Amino acid sequence: MGRYARGRQMLEGNFLFAGHLIEAEPGRFDLWSLPVPDAAFALELHGCAWLDDLAAVGDHAARAAAQTAIADWIGRYGRGAGPGWVPDITGRRLIRWINHALFLLSGDGSKMSGPFFRSLAHQTTFLARRWRSSAPGLPRFEALTGMIYAGLALQGMQRHVKPAMLSLEAECQAQIDPKGGIASRNPEELLEVLTLLTWAASALKENGQTPMKQHIAAIERIVPTLRALRHSDGGLARFHGGGRGMEGRLDAALAAAGVRPEAKDALPMGFARMAGGRTSILVDVTAPPRGTATPDAHASTLAFELTSGRRPLIVNCGAGARFGEDWRRASRATDSHSTLSIEGYSSSRLGPRRLGPVMQEVLVEVPDLVTSRLQTEDTAITLLASHDGWARTHGLTHLRYMELGLDGRGLIGMDTLAAQSPEAQKIFDLAMDECGLSGIRFAVRFHLHPEVDAHVDMGGTAVSLVPRSGEVWVFRAGGADLSLEPSVYLEKGRLKPRATKQIVLSGVALEYATEVSWTLAKATDVPGPVRDLAVDDLLAAD
Repeated sequence: MGRYARGRQMLEGNFLFAGHLIEAEPGRFDLWSLPVPDAAFALELHGCAWLDDLAAVGDHAARAAAQTAIADWIGRYGRGAGPGWVPDITGRRLIRWINHALFLLSGDGSKMSGPFFRSLAHQTTFLARRWRSSAPGLPRFEALTGMIYAGLALQGMQRHVKPAMLSLEAECQAQIDPKGGIASRNPEELLEVLTLLTWAASALKENGQTPMKQHIAAIERIVPTLRALRHSDGGLARFHGGGRGMEGRLDAALAAAGVRPEAKDALPMGFARMAGGRTSILVDVTAPPRGTATPDAHASTLAFELTSGRRPLIVNCGAGARFGEDWRRASRATDSHSTLSIEGYSSSRLGPRRLGPVMQEVLVEVPDLVTSRLQTEDTAITLLASHDGWARTHGLTHLRYMELGLDGRGLIGMDTLAAQSPEAQKIFDLAMDECGLSGIRFAVRFHLHPEVDAHVDMGGTAVSLVPRSGEVWVFRAGGADLSLEPSVYLEKGRLKPRATKQIVLSGVALEYATEVSWTLAKATDVPGPVRDLAVDDLLAAD
């Protein structure tokens, strides 16, 4: 699935890859002469996923641009040189070249059919030799799916299909856990894995072959998990480096999978789902993954997102990697999530670890104990969760209680910092001594989506929230100072972070237990069903 708007932008000389915008002369589609700001930009370029966007435009100019770019790539890099010769990028490129072969070889493109097919064969041979060097997880799924595609599509390459099928089956067993999750706990990455698995299964079936048993079983495990991680607006929860997913990608993947069962696990991939009426809430209730296997994990324990109908209301800031290393680091901190944080301390801590040839910051210290209890009662869904991410530093455990009415019109919450044992109280006393008995400063943050209009009302005791649907929600709190402060929304496809706001409840913990209560409810004069006819920015652009 490509984006028509992005395809048009490329034809006009605006190239956005890996968070960098390069402006070139309109009408001259010379991708391989563009200045390359970093390695991520080069890899995205060489992966050729931008062919989807040009194919979405589909006119003569788009075809001519695609043909020029691919012919030039073959001339420059076709012999095995350049940054694109790594297994996962090669797999991604093979899938696009094969999928868009008719688009590329029509008209004037027929002149390059010989070099085109020879290059495909060369890349397939490379992939058959090198796929094992790809990192476990999404990169390896890309490499193996590309090998299956190429083996099925190219004469003389059929010998690579069976080994790739067997290896893909082994990866499904190793990387997809029994409950349909992956180690990174990144919902968007799970979507990409499902998409690759359904593409591979479809290609095999179309060629009269039966996908391996564990391949199909992995699809059947993943689909219910992804359904549970989908908000009421159709987008995914934004956790651990993942975004909401490209518009329509999730629905397309779920439809292609053809699996209908709902999630059996109460906490799919470590997230608690609460849904009532047209309101959906997803809460991170498991310790984040740590170590080099998941270098993009966030300190987001007990953070939540809330969506009403088609409109996100409460969000996390998102993944900042596309906007530079400073944004990447900031986006992983607890302060960038809708949860409680202690001043100067995230609930999980970063530290340097070697990842291949480079040092990278990963989570090296995460909560030891995370608990949760989700219950559906007569009139509401309740969640009680806790984590001890500050037990070693402050002796404190964070407890979060949330209660969503089954009609979806009201959410009650309470956040507590407590020293729950004599040992914890000793650590708390030491922390109090270090701050001169001034108290442990903390804040409970609620980051708002950029399209939510927010105003402080009632003499500073409430905040009114109005998404583009026209609904009115009112936020109130007790036990802390309420303020409305600047925030950011980090969104893939944007040139820079979007300005937004956050509700902040600031307080000081002076005793062994400190509580902050809050509520978020639709205004009483707002009817249940609201006709939401406003057009999203991204949809309008497409």
